[in-house]
Amino acid sequence: MPTQPSKSLDSFPNPNPGRDYLIHIEVPEFTCLCPLTGQPDFATFTFDYTPDKKNVELKSLKMYMWSYRDEGAFHEAVTNRILDDLVASLKPRFMRITAKWYVRGGIFTTVVAEHRKKGWKQQARVDVGQFESQSNTRG
Repeated sequence: MPTQPSKSLDSFPNPNPGRDYLIHIEVPEFTCLCPLTGQPDFATFTFDYTPDKKNVELKSLKMYMWSYRDEGAFHEAVTNRILDDLVASLKPRFMRITAKWYVRGGIFTTVVAEHRKKGWKQQARVDVGQFESQSNTRG
């Protein structure tokens, strides 16, 4: 039986809750509809988060992102709604969502939304380089 899109976000216990660590997820095939024209909008979503007690289960995230395919949404609204849903489900210490929208009418749009758990203080960063953008072949 084929899997269907869903607004449900599943999680699993953080295997290292005593440590701050970064989880970086890229979703290069996000689609929704323009609420004004009904035409498809395409984006690459990047999630960077420091979990607290829960981590997102990736298949449920995939089905969740897929659930927007037939919905009309402004770029800013859908980016913030996804952040709100993930924060409500996971209650992370920190989460940043970056949505890079493909060109529409000669304009590229990038929306960045963040959440910080009250009282959480980020540890000093050790710079070991940047994550490179991934291709679908990772090669």
